Amino acid sequence: MITVNVLYFGAVREACKVAHEKISLESGTTVDGLVDQLQIDYPPLADFRKRVRMAVNESIAPTSTILDDGDTVAFIPQVAGGSDVYCRLTDEPLSVDEVLNAISGPSQGGAVIFVGTVRNNNNGHEVTKLYYEAYPAMVHRTLMDIIEECERQADGVRVAVAHRTGELRIGDAAVVIGASAPHRAAAFDAARMCIERLKQDVPIWKKEFALDGVEWVANRP
Repeated sequence: MITVNVLYFGAVREACKVAHEKISLESGTTVDGLVDQLQIDYPPLADFRKRVRMAVNESIAPTSTILDDGDTVAFIPQVAGGSDVYCRLTDEPLSVDEVLNAISGPSQGGAVIFVGTVRNNNNGHEVTKLYYEAYPAMVHRTLMDIIEECERQADGVRVAVAHRTGELRIGDAAVVIGASAPHRAAAFDAARMCIERLKQDVPIWKKEFALDGVEWVANRP
C-alpha cells in the first residue's frame, strides 16, 4: 500500500467540500485510478474529469502516471478566462502535437510553435549532449505566471509550454512553446515574449558536455 496527499482547488474544492486529504492506495495505482477511487466518495468529480488537469508533485502529469508513496496529487481546474493551461516539465520526449492541441480553437486565426533543440556547437565548443536540471515546484509556478502574463497581452491569446529535464542528445527538443491568437501578430509576439521570459526567470539549469570539457552554462536562447 502507498499513501498520497490529494489537494483540491477552486471549483473542485467547492464541489467536493474538501481542501486536502491523505488517501491510501494499492501499489501501482495511476492518477486515473486514484480519481476513480475518489469519485466513489465525491460523485461531483465526474463532471470535472474532462475539465481539469492533474499535477503530481507540482508538475502537470498524464493520468497514466503511476503514483509513489508520499506523492502529492492536485486537481488543477481551468484558470480564470476558461483556457485549459498546458504547462509541462518532464524527462520524457516533448510532443509538438500536444502543445499545438492545447492552443488550438475555432476562434484562433494563427498559431506559432517554437521548438528549441540541442545544437552541436556553442561558442566554439563541439557539444555532444546537454543535461537540464530544474527546481520543479518553482518552475511550474513561474511558468504559470509567464503564461498568464503573455495571455494578457492581447485578447484571445493562448500559450502552452513544455520543457525537458535530464540528459538530451543533439537534435532533441529541449523546449516547445505554442502561442495562438485570433490574429497572427499577437501569436508571434506572445511566443517571443514567452521564450525570452522563460530564459530569464525560470529556474532551469543547463550542463554542457563538449569534447574539450564539461561546464554549467547560462540558459541562453
